[in-house]
Amino acid sequence: MEWPTNLDEYEKLLIRMATPRVMIDNAACSNATRVMIDSGRKHGILLDAVQVLTDLNLSIKKAYISSDGRWFMDVFHVTDLHGNKLTDQNVLSYIEQSLETAHYGRSKSFEGLTVLELTGTDRVGLLSEVFAVLSNLHCNVVDAKVWTHNGRIASLIHLKDNDSGSPIEDSQKLDVMEAMLRNVLKGDNDIQSAKICVSLGVTHAERRLHQMMFADRDYDRKPIIETCDDSPVVSVQNYLQREYSVVNIHCKDRTKLLFDVVCTLTDMQYVVFHATVDTSGDKASLEFFIKHMDGSPISSEAEKQRVILCLQAAIKRRASQGVMLELCTSDAKGLLADVTRTFRENGLNVTRAEISTTLDTALNIFYVTDAMGNPADPKIIESVRQKIGLSILKVKELPMIYHQKGQRDEPTMTTGGTMLLSLGSLVRKNLYNLGLIKSYS
Repeated sequence: MEWPTNLDEYEKLLIRMATPRVMIDNAACSNATRVMIDSGRKHGILLDAVQVLTDLNLSIKKAYISSDGRWFMDVFHVTDLHGNKLTDQNVLSYIEQSLETAHYGRSKSFEGLTVLELTGTDRVGLLSEVFAVLSNLHCNVVDAKVWTHNGRIASLIHLKDNDSGSPIEDSQKLDVMEAMLRNVLKGDNDIQSAKICVSLGVTHAERRLHQMMFADRDYDRKPIIETCDDSPVVSVQNYLQREYSVVNIHCKDRTKLLFDVVCTLTDMQYVVFHATVDTSGDKASLEFFIKHMDGSPISSEAEKQRVILCLQAAIKRRASQGVMLELCTSDAKGLLADVTRTFRENGLNVTRAEISTTLDTALNIFYVTDAMGNPADPKIIESVRQKIGLSILKVKELPMIYHQKGQRDEPTMTTGGTMLLSLGSLVRKNLYNLGLIKSYS
């Protein structure tokens, strides 16, 4: 780094502490790219790094986190979502730049959009009713994420006025929208816990969904439908010699697993001092040495049980059940309302959704089950596809780690991000938007 001539050594030290040093090595590991981050220790710095890597659609195969005094050293072994090492120099440079300039907890820009946060009791057709209200009020959903867990639903929806294309600022219209959506969320039996609010949308979207479900205490609710999947095994013990609490997690591996765990520990106000992550096949083992922000370990059995429940919930929220459907078509008024109404009329329940619109093209992912939470009948799926359009709505095979099968229209796609793009094309798009490369189309 070249320093301005007017800086003294102390000012240089402060800059070094505030700016992570990133080293990327492709030679040391035969099957992964090693990313090393050296930085000053502060609350949330680990989440900062993990968020950048997962937002770039990288799969973290191994990780070693260690702190020494005021310094952190993080080592991540990463691949693309197909298990390949990263060799494109543009990609590697972009990863390095992103890690060095990351801003803790930020989301991608949704300037010019109104942001709705919704939580309530999940039921068949709820999402259809929400989108019908927004469509009737001439609102266009630009981006949305929907999670369900233990009978609860949390949704973050970014929208604009259909006619003007501007954010919705009319207070009367917002009041009507909130009242109508609150009635939808309440249903017949959720008068107390249904919530709706308009937010600034500056928090990372998936982190915000974790926060919303945590506040809704989804971790403390018994699931309406018992599933036979392998639940994560979480244990918490105190290492009294060093005054750490040690968290061990054994579960199925999947994309963004480390992000979900670190996000939850950070928002519960724990500091990770040391950690190891190891994956083998479809299994993952994670170990964290944590303390409270005041330096004390977990002090009671009740707190240990709460940590266990919260981490199990954080891991299971993203592990949606059901068949993965991809809707790709030109964006149109009322599109989401029409599609989700067709789901509802055919007894399909949406357990998770990722909705995005880019350049007037809608790319939406839905996970659907039958009304009882069981795999949907293939005949019903095919009937829904025929009604919506066989070329528009396609069945995508779920990732192998879920051990579920679906009809195949074309090669497997992953759900690493809402845009569902390969790492290379995603990074090139970001480089173009930043003005770092030119378009040759």
